[in-house]
Amino acid sequence: MLHRIPALSDYFSLRTALVISVILPLALAMGLTGYLLLQLVERNIEHRMQKDLELVARALQLPLSHSMELDRQGSVLRAVESAFSIGRVYSAYVYDRQGRLIASAGRSEPTPEQERLTELATDGEQRGEYGHVAGREVFSYFVPLSDSGGKVNGLLQLTRRKSDIQEDVRALRARVALGLGLGLLGMSGLVLFGHHRALGRHLSSLGNSISRVTQGDRDHRLHPHGPKEIVTIGRQFNRMLDTIEEAKAELRERRIRQIQLQAQLRQAEKLAAIGQLAAGVAHELGTPLSVVSGKAQRALRKAGLDAEIVETLRDVRREVDRMEHIIRQLLDFSRGHALRKKPTSLVQLIRSALSAASEEAEKHRVHLEPSFPLNEAKETLRINLDAVRMEQALVNLIRNAVQSATGGRVVVSWGRENDQAWMQVDDDGPGIPEDIESKLFEPFFTTKSVGHGTGLGLAVVHGILRDHEGSIDFGKSRLGGAFFRIWLPVDHQPTTQG
Repeated sequence: MLHRIPALSDYFSLRTALVISVILPLALAMGLTGYLLLQLVERNIEHRMQKDLELVARALQLPLSHSMELDRQGSVLRAVESAFSIGRVYSAYVYDRQGRLIASAGRSEPTPEQERLTELATDGEQRGEYGHVAGREVFSYFVPLSDSGGKVNGLLQLTRRKSDIQEDVRALRARVALGLGLGLLGMSGLVLFGHHRALGRHLSSLGNSISRVTQGDRDHRLHPHGPKEIVTIGRQFNRMLDTIEEAKAELRERRIRQIQLQAQLRQAEKLAAIGQLAAGVAHELGTPLSVVSGKAQRALRKAGLDAEIVETLRDVRREVDRMEHIIRQLLDFSRGHALRKKPTSLVQLIRSALSAASEEAEKHRVHLEPSFPLNEAKETLRINLDAVRMEQALVNLIRNAVQSATGGRVVVSWGRENDQAWMQVDDDGPGIPEDIESKLFEPFFTTKSVGHGTGLGLAVVHGILRDHEGSIDFGKSRLGGAFFRIWLPVDHQPTTQG
């Protein structure tokens, strides 16, 4: 079996994955965007501050040019000092055409090389550049001074500390960083809160449900709520649990059926073995019993026998008849009979069964009767069956009822429900104890004393009904004893019942 190597993401919670996959890239994008915007703003601020210095220099250009032309040193000095008084100017210098310093205000420093100043004055162009004044890095702006004839007669230098520009930039950076940080923090909080509201709590509920099922609470079901996808997952989870329970129930039923089939198979094998044994015994006993019965009958025909001998011979005949009855039951149980079905009147079948059991009823002083007078019943309900075998089944039921209701009453009724006909035998005897109900149709099971029953009567009935694709049920009778009801399949025909 191949095993998947766990990925790093397998160890992250959904919240951590959300931070790594969404918030962190978003923070990097915001930081990069802020950095680029800040660079642009810094350049704009620097340009603006340089422009301010340029405007001051241009404002002083005409007064200083006029004072230089008239050689008014005091006016030049006052103009320079007025420039320095402006907070935006760090220092101011005025040079003549040869680059000599004429006046200054603010921080002083060794003058630039005269060649450089002479070059700047000769060019007659305004320009700005970075340099150092008194050990500080400054931005210097140079403006040529000219007389009324347009001839350059001097040079004005104004400086501004670079730190002034940097301080504004640093303040801007701090404000931007603080804004980005607060914005990112607020956005992260909103994203995590939204995750909790939209997904986190619902996934937590789903996880708790899975844990309960894992711990053995098989009846637990999730009550899905939230986004559509979460609800779908919850319903699928419940459906999966239902499917598992249905599969387990089906498996249990299959196991029960398998156990029942195995038990039935063992029972069938046991009955087959018993049937073979019974058939052999019945065959071996049948002929000798016939000989004994025949000789006893011939002996009874002799005249002049003592009364005691006659009674003895009659006892022999009765016991032989009982043994032959047992042998017929053994043969009926052990041999399979090919059904000889034909349309048979249910009323006529019941009439014949009552007639066959009447002698048994008289012997036990039982009042045997149909629930509806047979001579008044119309024989319209005809069933396709083996009349001989079905009569045998009905007679067995009637005899059992008669033997249970000695001195009482037995009623036979019949009818039809939907596609099934039924025949029922009720008695007012003691009924069927609950502890033997599951054994009633087992071969050789009987509640009678030894010598008064084989325990094959109901087993034979059950076999006959099985061959006819019918069934039998039993219960407490309305007469107070027990009832047995035979069910047989019929075609769609008019109903006659009693």
